Amino acid sequence: MSTTMANKDTVVRKWYVLDAAGKPMGKTAALAADLLRGKLKTDYTPHVDCGDFVIIINAGKAVLTGKKLDQKYHYTHSGYAGGLKEIQYRRLMAEKPELAMQLAVKGMLAKNPTAKWQLRRLRVFAGAEHKHVAQKPEVWDR
Repeated sequence: MSTTMANKDTVVRKWYVLDAAGKPMGKTAALAADLLRGKLKTDYTPHVDCGDFVIIINAGKAVLTGKKLDQKYHYTHSGYAGGLKEIQYRRLMAEKPELAMQLAVKGMLAKNPTAKWQLRRLRVFAGAEHKHVAQKPEVWDR
């Protein structure tokens, strides 16, 4: 019996829709990261980008458990002295829930060059509507 190794020519990409309404942000982000990396496929190969496209809807209705809304912050730095900016997750979820979900998924991807390619296949929407109907995405319900 031989082992099959996927390469970029044999990869078949599908589109999946994940609904984040009422679900913890971390669990939704972990599932999205697995789909983006292709870890749930039978022909998963670690050094090949064999993941699928992922659409996350209702990102604004995802929940953060515990006291994370008040105690968790997102930090950015401009590169200049005194350029540190922080935003509380309560405000981030109210103003830009797509960014909060994208940051959660990005943190769960591998820290290597393939993560940049995988993150390009992620689409996040705050509401229930998305604009990728032409790709005929499947609803992930497993």
